Amino acid sequence: MQPVEKVSVDDAPTRTRVTKSIMENGPSTAADLALRLHLTPAAVRRHLDQLLADGILEARDQRVIGQRGRGRPAKVFALTDAGRSTFDSSYDELAVEALRFLAKTGGDDAVMAFARHRLSDLEDRYRPLLQLADPAQRPQVLADALSRDGFAASIGTTPAGSQMCQHHCPVAHVAVEFPQMCEAESEMFARLLGTHVQRLATIAHGDGVCTTHLPHTPDTPSSTAAERLPS
Repeated sequence: MQPVEKVSVDDAPTRTRVTKSIMENGPSTAADLALRLHLTPAAVRRHLDQLLADGILEARDQRVIGQRGRGRPAKVFALTDAGRSTFDSSYDELAVEALRFLAKTGGDDAVMAFARHRLSDLEDRYRPLLQLADPAQRPQVLADALSRDGFAASIGTTPAGSQMCQHHCPVAHVAVEFPQMCEAESEMFARLLGTHVQRLATIAHGDGVCTTHLPHTPDTPSSTAAERLPS
């Protein structure tokens, strides 16, 4: 008789490491996870199978940039809403109800005012950091500051500027219904960097990460972008 594989309670911390790695780095292949977590491919597959069965992860076809090679693209594993909720606050529903009341009594403008207000302390803390940084380094300084506050942000480069990915959003469930939360954040980025920014994707809209294009900042940051945006 074949021995029945026993699931160890020690698997739970490893599965947490897998989900946290995906949260911090975005949708990942099994090979990526094995390398990142120093696990064998077989061990990673076992944990992925369980997380898929539990509804914590979902499998997607990997996006191929440029010329596609032969064969099927590798599968990437991304957090589902249920998986992301393990990192989110349990007060999401309360926040949604409060904003619904605010929208009903004060309208969309009141919701936008709140969205801007909740970021004001964050902006005040970040501004001195960016002012002290070299203009070329400001996107990275911003991403590092966001990461320290739990947004798991990273920076990539493009010919036109930088691309910032936020792999975690504490208000993603709220932003599904109230996109003003995302709009206020983009405004904050523009003011801090002194240039316009473009939001390309958001977790709230079902994307794997929040992605923002940050154009190259001028040597002397212009206040024009900040002046255009309401405070």
